[in-house]
Amino acid sequence: MLDILMVCQRVIVVENVMDWLLDERDFFCNLKRRNDMRSILFQITSKIASLSRSGYITHARKLFDEMPKRDTVAWNSMLTGYSRLGLHQETFSLFRQMRTSNIKPDHFTFTATLNACAASSSLRNGTKIHALVIVLGYQSSLPVNNSLIDMYGKCLSPFSANKIFQETNDSNEVTWGSLLFAYTNSGQFDAATSVFEMMPKKVDVAWNIMISGLGQYGKIELCLDMFKEMRESFCEPDQWTYSALISACTESLQLEYGFMMHAVVIKVGWSSAAEAKNSILSFYAKLGSVNDAMRVFESLGTLTQVSWNAIIDAFMKAGDTSEAFLTFQRMPDKNVVSWTSMITGYARNGYGEEALSFFVGMMRNCLLPDDFTFGAVLQACSSLALLGHGRMVHGCVIHHGFHARVYIGNGLVNMYAKCGDLDGSNLAFNDIYEKDLVSFNAMLFAYGLHGKAIQALRLYEDMVASGTKPDKVTFIGLFLTCSHSGLIDKGREFFESMRLVHGLSLDMDHVACMVDMLGRGGYVAEAKELAIKHSKTGDVKTSYCEALLGASSAHSEVEIGKDVGKALKDLEPHKEISYVLQSNLYCTSGRWKEAEMVRKAMVDEGLKKMPGCSWIEVRNKVAAFVAGHSQPCMEELYTLLHFLELEMRHPCFIGFEN
Repeated sequence: MLDILMVCQRVIVVENVMDWLLDERDFFCNLKRRNDMRSILFQITSKIASLSRSGYITHARKLFDEMPKRDTVAWNSMLTGYSRLGLHQETFSLFRQMRTSNIKPDHFTFTATLNACAASSSLRNGTKIHALVIVLGYQSSLPVNNSLIDMYGKCLSPFSANKIFQETNDSNEVTWGSLLFAYTNSGQFDAATSVFEMMPKKVDVAWNIMISGLGQYGKIELCLDMFKEMRESFCEPDQWTYSALISACTESLQLEYGFMMHAVVIKVGWSSAAEAKNSILSFYAKLGSVNDAMRVFESLGTLTQVSWNAIIDAFMKAGDTSEAFLTFQRMPDKNVVSWTSMITGYARNGYGEEALSFFVGMMRNCLLPDDFTFGAVLQACSSLALLGHGRMVHGCVIHHGFHARVYIGNGLVNMYAKCGDLDGSNLAFNDIYEKDLVSFNAMLFAYGLHGKAIQALRLYEDMVASGTKPDKVTFIGLFLTCSHSGLIDKGREFFESMRLVHGLSLDMDHVACMVDMLGRGGYVAEAKELAIKHSKTGDVKTSYCEALLGASSAHSEVEIGKDVGKALKDLEPHKEISYVLQSNLYCTSGRWKEAEMVRKAMVDEGLKKMPGCSWIEVRNKVAAFVAGHSQPCMEELYTLLHFLELEMRHPCFIGFEN
């Protein structure tokens, strides 16, 4: 019944829109006959606002473009429509058109445009709007100042937010709440606590901001302390409070806290509230507890888009792509989050082609992708190494104005690097307006992957000089670069500076990279000493043994390889890697009998070597080649290989007939 009512409601809205569009010519003719320009402006602006609120922004823009004359209210109506629907680039573009049309913006114009800056985290556009606010004398407007504080807070610039707050003569609950959010959003909780204590009145929204901010940074115990204080201060928690608390449990991945908060929500009677239930559903979904998530999902009276998206996410995290697809098909309304969840899930589970197919389907359904959508589809292109598809996605990124976004730029750098296009990585890196640590790490890995050690080390120096502090991922990239380029001494230098200069602790991956680097360079004994020194747990030993065994095979260190192979076999008796590496070790040393014995032992254990696989993209189609499996065009391939072999053996033999 509910689905039928929802369908009927949509039909009514569509019919109303169609009526408006069919009557559009008569509408303008009747208004022109009345010769009342103010009436014309008022009625058209009202229709633009109504269409925007219903989501029919294209039709609203069509009416706006055909207006005989536009005043500030009409421009504001269109700007607000774009901003509310998250069409930030369209908001900025329309604002620029408004400025060139000599229409003076007012405080409604600034609030709508600043909201778009805040939602898109566009500090560059936000500061430009701020300058215009000062030039046109709107710095005393309370709504504009509130929007400025909110914008700086969402752009992680709490200092600027506080400066606006100090210069504001008037303030209200929104002003205080926006400043409080600015500090919690950037993780400055000491300053946030000071603002919270200074607030004239601690409304429930302020408590929720504090709880949500603490949860965002994984401070679950402080969240619960704040919740306890809230109740003791006789401020009644609402569904947003419980939603924030459960989201905090989700971020911390603390099962016991999540179960406890679920019980509290039921006890206090908020279990039927949509926000609280959706947060509980998201909690179980993120933990991959599909059964619990399904129980919550089935108990929901009204299913919102958040509910559907959460259950899709739960199936994807559990690796059940089929159920996720069936749930997606059952959804009455699919938004950008629904499509992005499917694309992300397919990419995460190794179904890159399905992820790309869903992206194409999303575009055909005229849904505008966001930065998370592009990030997911770029990951799919990276995993499949499909440069052609990656370039097409890059074209869409530029078309929709996302190319300067740091998150998308980082994805592009990674995609081009994994597809073998280092120049593309460089261009994408240079296009990022405000580079962060991830940007530098992605480019560092790109140079390392392509054997460009000099460029990688120069980039690292530039990164440090710019004030960006390296993290543990940075050093993995440096170790890999030194390993593949044979820069052993430089690698040792970085290994020491990581702890002594930068104060970073060594993880399993760092030691494994050093063992691999020393092994590749022929320092197998030193690599073994380092592995023994840092071996503490079984998992750690496994990683080191694999690198050591590979190095022993490469440098024919049979005795070391035998010991390491035995240790690896004891650690992972049900994995084929130890048998394969030990067999390779004996083969490279010419000890064929021992190699045969290792292979026989592997067969006796019922283990099989993972077949080699490679693929190539030709005319937008992917052809995969798996060892032991034939292709329909194998005869033609063997013929071509025969001619290529002939050419290589006899360089003077050229110009053969196909």
